Amino acid sequence: MTTATPFATGANSTGVNALPTPPTGWPIGSYGTYEEAQRAVDHLADNDFPVADVTIVGVEPMIVERVTGRLTWGRVLGAGAASGAWFGLFVGLLLGFFSTGGALAPIIAGLVFGTVFGLASAAVRYKATGGRRDFASVTQLVGGRYDVLSAPRSAERGKEMLTTLAWRS
Repeated sequence: MTTATPFATGANSTGVNALPTPPTGWPIGSYGTYEEAQRAVDHLADNDFPVADVTIVGVEPMIVERVTGRLTWGRVLGAGAASGAWFGLFVGLLLGFFSTGGALAPIIAGLVFGTVFGLASAAVRYKATGGRRDFASVTQLVGGRYDVLSAPRSAERGKEMLTTLAWRS
């Protein structure tokens, strides 16, 4: 039995091409947000529409960078120390697990060396920016609008169902 996933490729995938291909189908709805398009497809699924025929297409893609805060030396060094400590703890636990002696010494050594390395590497990276990027951010790829497409054989029915949904909202 083959399970289709968004990342399935090859001969065993069901309905998912290994290479990027343009979407096909007729437009049956257009929405300003992905959440609205998802709600429309959910409505179709709840009403026994063949949703395997449906595709949500993000149109007019844009990259959105949302600034989450200002970077300071304290935040940079704190994050570097925390990241290094986690990695050091992981390495120390592995060494302690396979050690024939006591497990505590490798764990503490890993934690200390990881923290120091995390601090140093974060400081070097932040200093290298020269103050040109003193903020943290998260980047997303979003669409200007989201079109719902359907295979031609069921497009008319899907359009009617989504029109009914729009009247109810």
